[in-house]
Amino acid sequence: GALGVVFGDIGTSPLYALKECFHASHGLAITHENVLGLLSIIFWSITLVVSIKYIAFIMRADNNGEGGIMALLALSLRHKNISPWQRLALVSIGLFGAALFFGDGIITPAISVLSAVEGLKLVTPVFEPYIIPITIAVLVSLFMIQRHGTSSVGKLFGPVMLIWFATLAILGITNISQYPAVLQLINPVWAIQFIATYPVIAFITLGAVVLTVTGGEALYADMGHFGRKPIRYAWFGLVCPALLLNYCGQGALLLTHPEAVENPFYQLAPSWFIIPLIALATLSTVIASQAVISGVFSIARQAMQLGYLPRFEVLHTSAKEIGQIYIPVLNWILLVSIIVLVLMFKSSSNLASAYGIAVTMTMICDTILAAFVAVTIWGWSKRLATLVALPLLCVDFAFFGATSLKFLQGGWFPVLIGISAFTV
Repeated sequence: GALGVVFGDIGTSPLYALKECFHASHGLAITHENVLGLLSIIFWSITLVVSIKYIAFIMRADNNGEGGIMALLALSLRHKNISPWQRLALVSIGLFGAALFFGDGIITPAISVLSAVEGLKLVTPVFEPYIIPITIAVLVSLFMIQRHGTSSVGKLFGPVMLIWFATLAILGITNISQYPAVLQLINPVWAIQFIATYPVIAFITLGAVVLTVTGGEALYADMGHFGRKPIRYAWFGLVCPALLLNYCGQGALLLTHPEAVENPFYQLAPSWFIIPLIALATLSTVIASQAVISGVFSIARQAMQLGYLPRFEVLHTSAKEIGQIYIPVLNWILLVSIIVLVLMFKSSSNLASAYGIAVTMTMICDTILAAFVAVTIWGWSKRLATLVALPLLCVDFAFFGATSLKFLQGGWFPVLIGISAFTV
């Protein structure tokens, strides 16, 4: 169940992340040093942001089993000796992070489904005029099944995601065998050399590297639906190795066939497998949207319980798990907003500019609140909390700086949604 709901968002990043890193506008040559430098940055970003920050550190903070930024806020407000200004600062950080997550909840389904359906253009140009209508039809059907509950959706999607991650790993391994040297990405020296050689380009490409870690906040927000253990087992046992193998495979492919830079993900596959891969990718991107939708429901319910949102109708969809819920009003507001977004931006490349800024701002809010919880609830010393949180904050701010360069190209949209939700 956790595999089917929680990992869709981060699991579909290989579709577009490396392609965006080597985007023509960055002016990066495909050389052994550059590819290994970028792969090393991707490896350490996933390790630091997802494995260490979210899975090992922040997921320890659960509010009666619930995760997400509102759970962090509730925990941080439990401390008896909070001054009024500290309370105001904590509430502002928590609510702003939650509001930005709503912006992410609108963009993720739009970019994910659109990028997969656009794969049809590779098969035949005849599909070109139908891409937007097909995308909207897929999105409508996804929101129609929400009322059956996360558990049913998870059972339906779990086997698909199992096949998806297995496919990612196999495609990666077959291409790594052509150029095994890419496995040196584990060595951080490659990343440091790359940043030292091209400081400006490295900073700009961080805006594309962030696509490999989007979904970390959704992992944590969905904790209430399945609990901590299934998410940790699935991440370390299957999801993380499959993603890293696939990025390595794409790197190896670029070094042996630099012309594959147009769409390295689909070029990993033999020609006979491209149509089944497009079908599998489309299903997986629908599932990617599910991770964020479930997270939005969880965060909204927590906001209602804390008195920050008016009370909407909440339907419980499981006899066993209190966190598995469906909020009809939010479901339809999300659907209408996503359709408007698809009609406004029209392609996944345009949407890629809008993606990232909301996620990185939410990550900063998460780190600050988690450090506060570590000191006040877990009894950590201030020195230890600073020692853990400071490096993580540096990474968050580097990503935020890189994504904010795209503010005028579309980054303003999730920020606008965030400010509107924050005002409510």
